[in-house]
Amino acid sequence: MSDLETKPADGVAAGSQVNPIENRFTERFSHILSDLGKNGIFIALILVVVLFSVLTNGILLRPQNISNLIVQNGYILVLAIGMVMVIIAGHIDLSVGSVAAFVGAVSGVFAVQWGLPWWLSIVLSLLVGALVGVWQGFWIAFVGIPAFIVTLAGMLIFRGLALVVLGNANIGSFPTEYRALGNGFLSNVFGELELDPLTLGVAAIAIIALVVQQFRTRKGRSSYGQAVEPLVWFVAKLVLIAVAIGFFAYALASYKGIPITLIVLAVLVLVYGIVMNRSVFGRHIYAIGGNLHAAELSGIKTRTVTFWLFVNMGFLAALAGLIFTARLNLAGPKAGDGFELEAISAAFIGGAAVQGGVGTIGGAIIGGLIIGVLNNGMSIMGIGIEWQQAVKGLVLLFAVAFDVYNKRRSGGR
Repeated sequence: MSDLETKPADGVAAGSQVNPIENRFTERFSHILSDLGKNGIFIALILVVVLFSVLTNGILLRPQNISNLIVQNGYILVLAIGMVMVIIAGHIDLSVGSVAAFVGAVSGVFAVQWGLPWWLSIVLSLLVGALVGVWQGFWIAFVGIPAFIVTLAGMLIFRGLALVVLGNANIGSFPTEYRALGNGFLSNVFGELELDPLTLGVAAIAIIALVVQQFRTRKGRSSYGQAVEPLVWFVAKLVLIAVAIGFFAYALASYKGIPITLIVLAVLVLVYGIVMNRSVFGRHIYAIGGNLHAAELSGIKTRTVTFWLFVNMGFLAALAGLIFTARLNLAGPKAGDGFELEAISAAFIGGAAVQGGVGTIGGAIIGGLIIGVLNNGMSIMGIGIEWQQAVKGLVLLFAVAFDVYNKRRSGGR
C-alpha cells in the first residue's frame, strides 16, 4: 500500500520538474511562430529580394538599381499609403490613377505654360487634388453613393479632364527644382566623397532610434505584465533589421545619396503611422471598417471621417502625380495608367483585409516594394510585360487567398 502511495508522488515530482521547462519552451516557440505570422510580409519581401538577386546575378542589389527601385516606385508607395487607409475603412478608390494624371497635367499648365514659381505650382496642384477629394468624398459620405461607383465615375471624369487640359499633347520641360521631387538627391553636402556621410549618418540615427524604441516598448509591456518575446529572438530581429537598413544606406551612399522621393516617403510613413496608430481619427477608421453599425452606435461621426478620408486620398493622389511627372519631366496623356491597380495590389499584398478593419501603413509600403522588386527583377531578366502582369496577378490572388484562409482558421468572417 505504501508503494502505491509513493508512486503517484514520485510521478508528480517528476512532472513538476519537467512541465515548467516544457511550458516555457512551448510558450516561447508559440510566440516566435506568432511573430513570424505577423511579420510574414516582411519575410516574403526578403525572399523575393533573395530570389531575384540570384536570378539576376546580383544586378538587383547593385547600388544604382536599389536607388532606382525607390525612385521608380515612389509614386506607387505614396498611393499605397492613402489606399490602405481607404481599404481599412471598407471602401475602395479606382480613380487615383486618373487623378494623378489630371493633377500632373494641371501642374504642367501652372509651371510651364503659365510660368508660375515651382513651389507655387506644387502647392496649387496639391490643392487641386484635395478639391478632387472633396468632390468625391461629398458623394460618398453625404449622398451615400458607394465608393466603388463614385470613384469609377471619377476615373472616367478625371481621365477626360486630363486629356482636355493637355489637349492630347505633352507638356514639358519643368523647372529644375520641380524635377528634383522625382529625380533629385540629397548628396555632396560634405563634398564629393566615395561614400556620402550624410546618408550613413541618417541610417545610424535611424538604427539607434529603432533599437531604443523597441527596447522601451518591450520594457513597457513587461512592466504591465504582458507577454514579451524571448530576448534572443528579440535581439536577432533587431540585428536583422539593422543589417538591412545598413546595407540599404551603404548602397545609397555609394551611388548618389538619399533620393528626395525617399525623404518624402519617410515623412509620410512617419506622419501617417502616427495618425493610424496614435490618433482618434485613425482609431475611427479602424472602427468603421471593423463594424460600421457599431461605430455609428458608439458615436463616431462616420460620414465626416469618410469625407476626410477621401480628401486625404485626393491629396496623396496629387502628390503621386507630381512625383511621377517630375521623374519623367513630362505631363502626358498616358500618365497614371494602372496606378490604381498597383496601389490596391500593394495594400492587399501588405496584409489589408478585403472586408476592411485590418491593415497597416508599413504593410502597404512593403507590399508596394514587393511589386517594385517583381517589376524590376523581371525587367532585368528580360521577361515580357505580358508575363509580368500575369505574375503580379497571381501574387495578388495568393495574398488575398492567404488572408481569407487566416480568417477562416481563426473563426473570423
